[in-house]
Amino acid sequence: MSTMEWIHMLFGTGKDLSSLQMVCRAVLAFLLTLALIRIAGIRTFGKRSAFDNVIVIMLGSIFSRVVVGASPFLPTTLACLAFVLVHSGLGWVSVRSDLIGRLVKGEREILFAEGKMNERNMRRVMVSKKDLLESVRLRLNSDNLDEVREIVLERSGEISVIRK
Repeated sequence: MSTMEWIHMLFGTGKDLSSLQMVCRAVLAFLLTLALIRIAGIRTFGKRSAFDNVIVIMLGSIFSRVVVGASPFLPTTLACLAFVLVHSGLGWVSVRSDLIGRLVKGEREILFAEGKMNERNMRRVMVSKKDLLESVRLRLNSDNLDEVREIVLERSGEISVIRK
């Protein structure tokens, strides 16, 4: 049996795939995704911004099409590589350019400072007073805003509480 016949037997073509072919495709897609995530960088899976989450969602969505045979293998894999390279490139540029960093990752928002809630910012980022108090309870084990100097919605989406 030739190499091409082995490849066809193990990976199949189109949507009519056997269980063995789907398993082989799943293993290969997993290994390729792992390699692409290494290219994208480990921070992609850290608790980061929406920018980082986009790559994770897109890779999963696109590579699932390879496993079930809904899309051709090589073009789909190249599309995933393109996503990873664009993600890495934007990450690299945003580290060097504050403007690009703000466009890609957003800005931090001050929600509470100098003893007052910034209701305009809170409305814009959809954070309620209850959300602020929850963060204070979680971070300071207190329900008292008198102990707080500042509360900030970080670019990652996390709420930071800074004690007085």
